[in-house]
Amino acid sequence: MGGEATARDGRRLRLHVRGAVQGVGFRPYVYGLATRYRLGGFVANDSHGVVIEVEGERASDFVAALPLEKPPLARIDEISVQLVGAVASDGFHIRGSEQGRVSTRIVADAATCEECLRELFDPASRFYRYPFINCTHCGPRYTIAERLPYDRATTAMKRFAMCKACAGDYADPDSRRFHAEAIACPQCGPQLSHGIAEIAAAIAVGRIVAIKGLGGYQLLCDARDDEAVARLRQRKHRDQKPFAVMVASRDDVGGIADASAAELALLETTARPIVLMTSHRRLAGAIAPKLSRIGVMLPLAPIHHLIFEVLNTAHQRPGESWAIVATSANPGGEPLLIDNHEAELRLSGIADLVVTHDRDIVTRADDSVAMVVAGRTQFIRRARGYVPEPVRLPRTVPPILAVGGALKSTVTVMRGNEAFVSQHIGDLDTAEGFRFFEETVSHLLSTLDVEPVVVAHDLHPNMASTHFAEASGRRPIAVQHHHAHAASVMAEHGVTGAALALVLDGFGHGSDGGNWGGELLLCEGATFRRLGHLAPMKMAGGDRAAREPWRMAASALHELARGNAIATRFAAQPQAARLHVLLDQPGVPVTTSAGRLFDAAAGLLGLCQVQSYEGEAAMKLEARVRAPCSMKDGWSIEDGMLSLFPLLARLAAEDIDPVEGAGLFHGTLAVACVDWIGRAARETGVTTVALSGGCFLNAILSSEIERGCIAAGLLPLLPRQLPPNDGGLSLGQAWIAALRLEQSGLEGTA
Repeated sequence: MGGEATARDGRRLRLHVRGAVQGVGFRPYVYGLATRYRLGGFVANDSHGVVIEVEGERASDFVAALPLEKPPLARIDEISVQLVGAVASDGFHIRGSEQGRVSTRIVADAATCEECLRELFDPASRFYRYPFINCTHCGPRYTIAERLPYDRATTAMKRFAMCKACAGDYADPDSRRFHAEAIACPQCGPQLSHGIAEIAAAIAVGRIVAIKGLGGYQLLCDARDDEAVARLRQRKHRDQKPFAVMVASRDDVGGIADASAAELALLETTARPIVLMTSHRRLAGAIAPKLSRIGVMLPLAPIHHLIFEVLNTAHQRPGESWAIVATSANPGGEPLLIDNHEAELRLSGIADLVVTHDRDIVTRADDSVAMVVAGRTQFIRRARGYVPEPVRLPRTVPPILAVGGALKSTVTVMRGNEAFVSQHIGDLDTAEGFRFFEETVSHLLSTLDVEPVVVAHDLHPNMASTHFAEASGRRPIAVQHHHAHAASVMAEHGVTGAALALVLDGFGHGSDGGNWGGELLLCEGATFRRLGHLAPMKMAGGDRAAREPWRMAASALHELARGNAIATRFAAQPQAARLHVLLDQPGVPVTTSAGRLFDAAAGLLGLCQVQSYEGEAAMKLEARVRAPCSMKDGWSIEDGMLSLFPLLARLAAEDIDPVEGAGLFHGTLAVACVDWIGRAARETGVTTVALSGGCFLNAILSSEIERGCIAAGLLPLLPRQLPPNDGGLSLGQAWIAALRLEQSGLEGTA
């Protein structure tokens, strides 16, 4: 808290509060606090956050109490205090918002609070069974906000004029809806196109229902109905990729999954993410085929609570509670649908019932996905409920835009000492995906009122995001893919000195133009040095090998001088007979990718020959692990290159059990990586290690390498606020760009 000003001399205090303080009931909270201390003055939103002026005998007590009792969704970063001239105010007032250059932020959407839930099911409440009930403690925020300051006139609620009762609550300092910008009721607010009873009845008889949720359309169906789930897969063209499941309350989780206390606590946070937990396999078999974990979520919006209430009363199931599939309505892997007309058009062939409403979604946001690893939250996808909460940086940097990669894309805007990482955008390989990317860049820059001085992008010359950066009219800064992965972790943890980095992922364009993906780096300042890499493997068929793990398994056999076994081992694959010859040809692409190493192992163990979604082979390999164990002499390290071919030779044996092989692969890879890092630490004297890349979504590998590093006296750092996959790439790009600007003397002010 800045300033030592007091008001004991009868003068007035002006406070500026920065942070997530708009749209969270902060002004009503300030009003109540000032009234309690009998102070005169006012509170208003401004472009920096909230401005407060108070005068009276207990003004200093007010300043001391301000950060202690803040509303649940508020986040205070800084409070500055200065003395100003006395005005002799007549009472304390809430003023309209003041305009100016924006340096505050909107908060993330929040799940329905307990108070609103009580009113939702209270027949005496005017909000009884109203699907859009909300207050200053919950409801939509980022997804309905057009710009700052956060006022009703700058949100999707501007078209809904408040009725007398809502206007009364909005103006009543004693109401929980005092200045709740999204306030609405059945008389004046948004309406659903179909009744809750009709929606629940459709789900109960096995139909697929699309509903307009907080951040976009969702597809729902009965998670215990094999035919309904199979039909959803067939219509959505989603062969194997797992679906998330929603249950009514934490009491129902135990019926479908084995959840730890930490997983249950994460489920119940206001962000309401999908949380991965061990499955009991009591739902339709097609929910998460051949996987050991299932994604579980709790209701986040009033409509979800209402649907479950009807299902569990009018459509009761003896001895079991309802569970419903809740998956994104994004045909063909495109961005989430948010427009009513487009949803009715595009979802007519998928959903039997499409439920719309008349409150617009300004910014689409998928459900966030997370898991608990070693007692800590690990993001898989960061979106609704967390965005746009910023990552605090070690120091203030110039305004920068970073545009991420090509898959699981995000963008980052840096302003001051904060990095705002966008919601999950997804893949940029479709026109719709790239349009969503452009929308996200525009909205984030506009909302934050930032004009970037540079645009950071991936080193790969042919990515859509690279082309965007080069055509932006601003100075582009290219950042090598794995360096960006490492820098993302370093920026989040505030590492300003040198660090080692182990980056394990599927693909990244190397500084030498090669196909990298299993890298050991030394990072210092804005530069890095490649200390080592995984032993290269041939990719027969080029990019096809990334989709067909049997090809990587064949490559391993060829390297082990067992190429003549390829045709019989993979007889079901039409190309298998000629692959041995193809692998002997010059010019076959090679990769150091850890992702392809996982594919080779899964292919050798017969767990996945052809992938229907990214990471399928690695996920099915992880699902088979009962206890990781290491193989003696299962790896070698020479001139910085880590080879796991001795391990692959064991996995290639005809007599190995897949469960044994999966445990051996995970345990040996983890021990080998720790050995590799340890040698580099001894050679360089650097003991801080950033661990990143999509392979660190593997909970077993992540926890084993972290534990091994600690035992070796090293300081391992994993991503905590962002995913380790390409969802965190843009933060690393932006941080490297900031460091390069510093080095070149082009520092600016945010």
